[in-house]
Amino acid sequence: MNQDHAIMPEMLATFQENFDSIPQRQLLKNAIIKNGIQAVALNHDSLVRNQFTFSHDIETGKITSQKKSGRCWLFAGLNIMRQKVSRDYNIKDFELSQTHLMFWDKLEKANYFLENILETLDEAIDSRLFMWLLKDPVQDGGQWDMFSNLVKKYGVIPKYVMPETYHSQQSLIMNRLLTRKLRGDSAKLRRMHSDGISLEAMRSEKKKMLSEFYRMLIYFLGQPPKNFDFEYRDKDNNYFNHRQLTPQEFLEKFVAIDLDGYMSVINAPTGDKAFDRTYTVRYLGNVRGGRDVLYLNVENQVLKDLTMAQLKDNELVWFGCDVGKMAERESGVLASDLFLYEKAMELSFGLDKGERLDYGESQLTHAMVFTGVNIVEGKPNRWKVENSWGEKVGEKGFFVMSDDWFDQYNFQVVIQKKYLPDHLKTAASLPPQVLPPWDPMGSLAMMK
Repeated sequence: MNQDHAIMPEMLATFQENFDSIPQRQLLKNAIIKNGIQAVALNHDSLVRNQFTFSHDIETGKITSQKKSGRCWLFAGLNIMRQKVSRDYNIKDFELSQTHLMFWDKLEKANYFLENILETLDEAIDSRLFMWLLKDPVQDGGQWDMFSNLVKKYGVIPKYVMPETYHSQQSLIMNRLLTRKLRGDSAKLRRMHSDGISLEAMRSEKKKMLSEFYRMLIYFLGQPPKNFDFEYRDKDNNYFNHRQLTPQEFLEKFVAIDLDGYMSVINAPTGDKAFDRTYTVRYLGNVRGGRDVLYLNVENQVLKDLTMAQLKDNELVWFGCDVGKMAERESGVLASDLFLYEKAMELSFGLDKGERLDYGESQLTHAMVFTGVNIVEGKPNRWKVENSWGEKVGEKGFFVMSDDWFDQYNFQVVIQKKYLPDHLKTAASLPPQVLPPWDPMGSLAMMK
């Protein structure tokens, strides 16, 4: 065995000698072993600095909880919608059904996946693309344009009409079984192709597969209503009722939002993505025939300016970030100096925002809603965040984000197009560059 570049005893002795050369390292070692690195590296000055007071603070309803599911993107989108309903109709703690959209998202993703299988029948089974398609065909995660597709096609309904179920709140086993079904279906379609069966016959078989999948969803999530009665009392205790509404009628009548008027704006400072142009990701979506996932890449300062403009107009902002980095759930603080890991361990991780994307260290993992911002002398120093992890984390479910955390770990905001300057409106209208499925911007918001 060639040991020219192996770890040898002499090298280990040098490593140990280096460690022992500073006596304080023994104290730090003991503290970390006993308490963990986060407890030792926690920066209490950062906790104190990021208080829950904001110069611009939009009133919202009671915090929601996605429980043990990856539906953050649905919760964030519906939280924006329910705030409009609550404001316009003077309703307290109103909530829209996340289970309703979860049902249709799973069904649409199943169809989307099976169509992708039919389009790649000649792809080698061990190819990178085919392995990627099989990996998570019906996971909980999603993107803003996927949310928009579902709402436009299936409408929305109050939560009491289609409430939470065991598996909407704990989706792991459901997703495993749904995925097993789809993988089995994909194997059958590829066998049919190998046997020379026509594409028309395979699509007929696909309908049977979707019918079985639909049945599974009813068992897990319940049956979506075709129509329902909308009954409520407003904050003044006045009673109202609207009979036999369809989900689409409820959307049109009670939710004042133009989904086509929004644009997903990102900051992805990687070498392969120029600013002020649009991007889409191959095989990223849910609804066949719906709008493609579309991103407009801009510099970080532009991302912040657009976000502030919308918040100042009393409009909430859906956003996507890497929530697992420099975050403390109990206090609800997101700050890039929250944990002094590098100082504690005398090292540098050496990656900037773009390199973290390129090298797999960071990606969009979670969607939430900006509900406020603190602006001092025209510049933001912290942001108020509505999460969907229940009231037992943060400040009764709300988080505070430092402005430097926004710079480093926030990647996306959804902005009304009217706030875009003219050159970005032009850029948004141009054909997008198509990114491969495994691009970091192809990740879906699904943090639990």
